[in-house]
Amino acid sequence: MKALILSGGKGTRLRPLTYSGAKQLVPVANKPVLWYGIEEMVAAGITDIGIIISPETGAEVQAKTGNGEYFGANITYILQDQPAGLAHAVQIARPFLGDSPFVMYLGDNLIQLGDLRYFLQQFSQQQPDALILLRPVANPTAFGVAEVDDTGNVLQLIEKPKIPPSNLALVGVYFFSHIIFDAIANIQPSTRGELEITDAIQYLINQQKHVVAHKLQGWWLDTGKKDDLLEANRLVLDTYMTASILGEVDAQSQIIGRVQIGAKSQVINCTIRGPVIIGNNCHLENCFIGPYSSIANNATLVDTDLEHSVILEGAKIAGIHQRIIDSVIGQRAQLTLAPRRPKALRFLIGDDCQIELT
Repeated sequence: MKALILSGGKGTRLRPLTYSGAKQLVPVANKPVLWYGIEEMVAAGITDIGIIISPETGAEVQAKTGNGEYFGANITYILQDQPAGLAHAVQIARPFLGDSPFVMYLGDNLIQLGDLRYFLQQFSQQQPDALILLRPVANPTAFGVAEVDDTGNVLQLIEKPKIPPSNLALVGVYFFSHIIFDAIANIQPSTRGELEITDAIQYLINQQKHVVAHKLQGWWLDTGKKDDLLEANRLVLDTYMTASILGEVDAQSQIIGRVQIGAKSQVINCTIRGPVIIGNNCHLENCFIGPYSSIANNATLVDTDLEHSVILEGAKIAGIHQRIIDSVIGQRAQLTLAPRRPKALRFLIGDDCQIELT
């Protein structure tokens, strides 16, 4: 069994954060989203992993993630030179995949699989041509939706239907036998010019091939938008967070609940209420850090109140006398308070930013 993780795309929905980086490398609880998928594969015993990369961000993904040694895996990078669809990504990965069965995982999704080995076991026992994961959603018109019979066989897939046959959305995890390549060879690009994986699976269904579905019991989030990223950060901190203090905390500071503080970080006269994760080489002084906050390596926070936010590496926040909530602050960004006079607003705002003044 091999794994194929998709880490291409331009990350337009997370701009301006992704103007200078890959969306799959944006951290959740101080770990790149992409790495959660890699670790899940390795935990299930799948160590031969291909990662689809794009020309825009591939070099960064490769430099950050490496050859797989860190994860106990062997990683092969596969360049998709244009965003031509998920089925196209599978098609160009055939030299890597060969005739091996494989699991495909969308690298910007965060999925509480619990144990991928369970689904892998189901795939091995049932030996279908494809196994898909589904989860009930409140707005099925926004997703690929499956119609499934009482025994779990998939009858139909519809992409973003106006009248959904069910509320079961396709989750970004798929198991395939090598027959999927025949299906891809027999489909045409969609109206948006892409080879859709849903069309390939539907081709298998039309050919009376064995396509089965299992329901995902845990949570599933696409981290492509700011609010989704914050929710993913909250869920991961809530689910997996353990306390660990490796940095220096002075006697005037108060640490409450599950808090991680990385090596060589300094906490001076602060109150930190977990779950909170703080990276290495950070400096926090005269701060209140509230629950569900992640602060990456080399960040500096002085005279700052923060809650339910994600602060990326090297960011600096100082002298903000209002609480910062529900925010994502990019790498090396600086957020400071300007002198109060003259009373004017000064901005340097990038494309697609959202600013709220009250």
